[in-house]
Amino acid sequence: MAADLVLGLDIGTSSVKSILVSADGEVEAVASKPLSLQTPEPGWAEQDPEAWWTASGGTIRELLVQRPRARVAAVGISGQMHSSVFLDKTGAVIRPALLWCDGRTTAECREIEQRAGGEEHLRAWVCNAALEGFTLPKVLWLRNREPAAFARLATVLLAKDFVRLRLTGVMATEPSDASGTLMFDPAHLRWSREMLDAVGLSPALLPDVGASAGVLGRVSDSAAKLTGLPSGTPVVGGGADNACAAAGVGAVTPGEAVASWGTSGTVLAPTVEPRVDPKLRAHTFCHVAPGVWYVIGVVLSAGGAFAWFRDQCARELPEQKRDDMLVDEARGIAPGAEGVTFLPYLQGERTPHRDASLRAAFTGLSLAHSRAHMTRAVLEGVCFALRDSVMILKDLDLMPSSLLLTGGGAKSAFIRQLLADIFGVPVTTVNREEGGAYGAALLAAVGAGAFMDLKTAVQRTLTRQPLTPPNPQTQRTYEQIYDRFRARLGAARV
Repeated sequence: MAADLVLGLDIGTSSVKSILVSADGEVEAVASKPLSLQTPEPGWAEQDPEAWWTASGGTIRELLVQRPRARVAAVGISGQMHSSVFLDKTGAVIRPALLWCDGRTTAECREIEQRAGGEEHLRAWVCNAALEGFTLPKVLWLRNREPAAFARLATVLLAKDFVRLRLTGVMATEPSDASGTLMFDPAHLRWSREMLDAVGLSPALLPDVGASAGVLGRVSDSAAKLTGLPSGTPVVGGGADNACAAAGVGAVTPGEAVASWGTSGTVLAPTVEPRVDPKLRAHTFCHVAPGVWYVIGVVLSAGGAFAWFRDQCARELPEQKRDDMLVDEARGIAPGAEGVTFLPYLQGERTPHRDASLRAAFTGLSLAHSRAHMTRAVLEGVCFALRDSVMILKDLDLMPSSLLLTGGGAKSAFIRQLLADIFGVPVTTVNREEGGAYGAALLAAVGAGAFMDLKTAVQRTLTRQPLTPPNPQTQRTYEQIYDRFRARLGAARV
């Protein structure tokens, strides 16, 4: 790749982020633009797909201003999973996208279970239960609730694949994102004809599936004018945000595990074969590394819960320092927040409860408690929700001796220690903080020929930081507090 750079693009929920990465893995430039989230009704979550493309073009232009002599060898794209983009036959967006955290499709999930003949068939056909966050229930919702819009439907794309379409003119996806649609068979790496037949949908609605590090399109002339990238620049398949974030910290081989604290939270463990949780509490998806799968537990509101609390309860604090000041407040409160518990189910919950109707709650509040107690309870509540997924990995014998961390929460020493104490295992980070964008850039580097494969790219670009071990006494204290958290679930049922 010589002096060329690769570009990693991450289509998130709160922002679009772009980075330029050199052949030796150094981040040369970073740009991001915020995104807004619309919630027309409680439990709903939508975004305008064209806003993703506008933000993508803007961040790419910013990168090239920062590095005007950069030669971009390839582009990789990461994106939020499951979010459905409905396009007509001209490629125009029919309506706002229904996002991964949208919970309006409970009736459609029951319809899928009925049409499939039960969860045993879902396990065999698509390796996952029918949950509101997945793409298929959203397609059925469009058919059931907005039939005029459904009549115009020609193609269903995911977030990063819509940006690829605007960037290259090519409709394509890859296994890591496709396996989160509930229409793809992760075990056999193909769209599930059995699932599509059961619900009466045509495979023609879905794009072709290529490799995560394979070139699936090239920058078009029109996109070149908008972004500043040379026409013909290769664009690789990329991957789902969770898979790319795992790649971005080096969790691409079985025996590893990574916990992510972003808008949502995840706990992910790569596997050598498709492992399906017998109780379907966790999900089974394809990784961006060929021949690797992963089991993942998903918390719908992690950093999103903290951001909600911050924006509602700390508006008087300086905006740029607000997060750090709240964490400092929480640091001064003892474990357990003196009896205050927070259930972080602002958008329902995926793992392990599979219940879109759950709602967040504070319990145990009294006149003696302050905002600092509530902040501590919010941070602990998110960690406890993530621990629910850690316990599933332990049940499946997938829990390693230490956990990698990624996402915004991983940047805080206090949160890293909190996670170690609540999980009961050492945690660590790597020398990169760009998450999904960095994983997408590594895939682009593989596609450009800089590395033989993703495993080699990870080994040559990432360095792990010293472990943060749990404090034995604090860990024992949190065992009882975690039991209290689990016992408060009834307060989240509405």
